[in-house]
Amino acid sequence: MTATTDARLRTQVDQAVALLRGRRIAILTGAGLSTDSGIPAYRGEGVRPRSDPMTIDRYLGDEAARRRYWVGGHLGWQAFARAEPNPGHLALAALEHAGHVTGVITQNVDGLHLRAGSSHVIEVHGTMRRVHCLHCGQVFDRRDIARQIEELNPWIAVPENVALAPDGDVLPESTEGFVIPSCTVCDGMLKPDVVFFGEYVPQDRFKAAESLLRASTALVVAGSSLVVNSGIRLIERARRRGIPLVIVNREPTRADVWAHLTISAGTSDVLPAIAERLLDRTIDEHAPDERKEPR
Repeated sequence: MTATTDARLRTQVDQAVALLRGRRIAILTGAGLSTDSGIPAYRGEGVRPRSDPMTIDRYLGDEAARRRYWVGGHLGWQAFARAEPNPGHLALAALEHAGHVTGVITQNVDGLHLRAGSSHVIEVHGTMRRVHCLHCGQVFDRRDIARQIEELNPWIAVPENVALAPDGDVLPESTEGFVIPSCTVCDGMLKPDVVFFGEYVPQDRFKAAESLLRASTALVVAGSSLVVNSGIRLIERARRRGIPLVIVNREPTRADVWAHLTISAGTSDVLPAIAERLLDRTIDEHAPDERKEPR
């Protein structure tokens, strides 16, 4: 980072603090917030778009595609689950605890906001922590499904170093012989509690996000390109009210034209800097007492 860039970033942080101080801040986060935790983003510089994203129609109608999904998901799950919150997550948790942030609306399924200590988190695209049965509705912990997979497929070996996709997926070399896990209650089809391509965000989750935004007087977008329509719908509601909109993202977003301030930088740099100014203290990057395990 050059001296000029550093000075520009300090000026932008000052501007963000001026816009946000004294306000109730809602946060909308995307995959760009978790890249510093080792979880790739779907889009952005150096990211190759996936040619075959799993759609809900393929998952429901194609057993081979479903088998490939579960093999790849299992191979990537342990590495995905080991990811730790980064300074951006911790800064948002500290701001919530101090009363500056009303809550976090996240498009991420990694659970890192909860692990960082944020309490009011709306996971609009679901979470990889849970799996549910599409037939009887039974909900399972993902760790229990991982154990079932290993019991059904004792030959499967999880590599130590894997190249993760944004949702914790890994491209497997082969799916031959893999037995797909099923509901232990009714033997029905299982599905991770995440919104697949082609699915709508559940209405209750989006209404909860709208309610959080209505209770806020500013909105900060962190690490999202806002390509997904659920994010743009929230931006539109904030725009209609005329509340300050601050966007922190390395790449341009669909809402830059409406923002009061855009900061083209990493969230791990910008969010702690904003938090330190609003809190008048340094954020402890470790803060284990403020973290909690995802449910």
